[in-house]
Amino acid sequence: AAGSAPLLAFTVALRTLNCFLVQTSFVPDEYWQTLEVAHRMVFKYPLRNYGYLTWEWATGLRGYSYPLMFASIYKALELLDKDDVQLLIWVPRLAQAVLAAFADVKLYSLVRHLENAETAKCVYFCQLCSWFTWYSCTRTLTNTMETLLTIFALSYYPIKGSKMGSSCKYLALVALAIVVRPTAVIPWIPLVFTHFLQEQRKSDLILHNCIPVGLVAVGISLIIDRVFFGEWVLVQLNFLKFNVLQNLGTFYGSHPWHWYFTQGLPVILGTHLPFFIHGCVLAPKRYHIFLLAVIWTVLVYSMLSHKEFRFIYPVLPFCMVFCGYSLQHLKAWKKSAASFLFLSNLLPALYTGLIHQRGSLDVMRHIQQLCNNSYQSQAFVFIMMPCHSTPFYSHVHCPLKMRFLQCPPDLTGNENYTDEADVFYSNPLGWLNKEFYNDTLLPSHLIFFSVLEQEISPFLALRGYEKTATVFHTHVPQGRVGSHIYIYRKKKPGMNH
Repeated sequence: AAGSAPLLAFTVALRTLNCFLVQTSFVPDEYWQTLEVAHRMVFKYPLRNYGYLTWEWATGLRGYSYPLMFASIYKALELLDKDDVQLLIWVPRLAQAVLAAFADVKLYSLVRHLENAETAKCVYFCQLCSWFTWYSCTRTLTNTMETLLTIFALSYYPIKGSKMGSSCKYLALVALAIVVRPTAVIPWIPLVFTHFLQEQRKSDLILHNCIPVGLVAVGISLIIDRVFFGEWVLVQLNFLKFNVLQNLGTFYGSHPWHWYFTQGLPVILGTHLPFFIHGCVLAPKRYHIFLLAVIWTVLVYSMLSHKEFRFIYPVLPFCMVFCGYSLQHLKAWKKSAASFLFLSNLLPALYTGLIHQRGSLDVMRHIQQLCNNSYQSQAFVFIMMPCHSTPFYSHVHCPLKMRFLQCPPDLTGNENYTDEADVFYSNPLGWLNKEFYNDTLLPSHLIFFSVLEQEISPFLALRGYEKTATVFHTHVPQGRVGSHIYIYRKKKPGMNH
């Protein structure tokens, strides 16, 4: 451990840089399931009654345990009188970055303990090179926390040849991961089962480790949620019912069964893929359990119709162990292979981190400016984008009047159900004329993707709106998402320039 202090310092510095070089948005959950919730937990006073909880919170599908971490940061900033909007945006991400650095070092020390320093360096290098890890590890996503806790748990997992194994520690970390995101149980099913089969004192493992750890985790989760929901809610059960039994996740899109094998895993692995395959062939038998965890997780997720890259992010560290193993065995080619990995991951990491989908965050800076002047009380911002395209109060931090298009899934079983966003997009011009039939109801600012401009231009002209800003968003516009975001402001009476 003495030798790992410089390594930790270097890794923390690198992940801090990583944090500041990721200025794009990935998925709405990054804000809506964490920062927005935390912001509301801390700043929802009678005077500042602002904040927004998505439908998942109304139905008790999500728990407050993970947002509580960010709420604590917000509370500390508030008590220090430092609750500046930029700090509210960056401090949670920096906290996540530091945790990510600790996880990177844990992965290194695990492999060093199981193999040797050389292999550990290779695994560490592969982990730091991974473009998807770079893209995701400093984000305030439950998937990120699930991945980091999985690495921490792995470092205490009693794999053959390990002397660091501790049933209590690894099970506690797995339980914590499950509290943060119930799906964390998936990669651990084969690992815990294998441990159980190898364990001599099976009853001890269950009675002295599994049951107490499980009860404590459920207890803590229940108490935290009781405090913030105001009633007893078992979110893990609700989550399971919604996503598995009712399969309502399909509301957010469905993909073919093979998607993770043909796209999901190859994309997040990127140029690590050949090394991963090579490593799987080479690695000694005791690592087969890691491979089993990867295959099992991908298979389970393949059975659910709604698929996303981030869902399989927690198995990426397992894959890195094999990639590192492969790199270490490329003897003469090792340097060239390492250079190839570094260079081929550099571009996607920088492009996705700095350019692709950055408009969602950049546009918030324009909204923040409305907080600074006396105009705030009259301002009314309407975000006419696919719902949850941008963060909300956590990135504005003033009680500005804001609205966006709603899109909760139908929880009543109505076959003809259409959410507000879909109704809007089916006829934007008609919807606007109907919604804002009276001039007094009009928003002061309209924010929308460039693809919508043509269609609603009669409304903009008639109601006296002028374009005040154009914000770049992406080079690959798709469907309702345009390449740029436009900000239109309602001209004040008597302004005719």
